[in-house]
Amino acid sequence: MSRILAIDYGKKRTGIAVSDPSQIIANGLTTVATSTLFDFVKQYMEQEDVERIVVGLPKKPNGEYSDNMSNITPFVNRLRKHFPNVPVEYYDERFTSVLAHQAILESGIGKKARQNKALVDQVSATIILRDYMEWRRMQATLTPNTPI
Repeated sequence: MSRILAIDYGKKRTGIAVSDPSQIIANGLTTVATSTLFDFVKQYMEQEDVERIVVGLPKKPNGEYSDNMSNITPFVNRLRKHFPNVPVEYYDERFTSVLAHQAILESGIGKKARQNKALVDQVSATIILRDYMEWRRMQATLTPNTPI
C-alpha cells in the first residue's frame, strides 16, 4: 500500500498530515505557507508513494461551503491536472479546528505552544485524515468485497 496525504487548506497556512504506508495511522507532517503548498506537495510526491490526496472540505455548520472554497477549488483542480493518476477527494472538515484545539489542550503542552496556529493546522489535517481513514474502513465493512 501507499500513503494518503491530507491537506487542511488555509488562506495563510496549510496543515498537512500523512498516513503510514499501511494506511492505519494518521500522523501530522507539517504546516506550510499556503503560497508554497503546491511546490511542497509536488516535492513530497516525488519522494513518497502517495495513493490519494484528501483535502478538507470547508463547510459551515449549516452545510453551505465557506468562503475558503473559492481558494481551494483552483488548488484541487491544479492537483488533479498535475497528478492525473492520483485521486483527489474532499472530506468534510467541519469542527476539526475545534477538535484540534481540544486535543492540544488535553495533551498538556504549555500555553505558548497551544497558541501556535501552525500546530492547530497540522493537528486539524491529522483529524481530517484520521476521520477519512475511519470512514473508508467503515465503508469497507459495509461492502466487504470492495477494495479500500
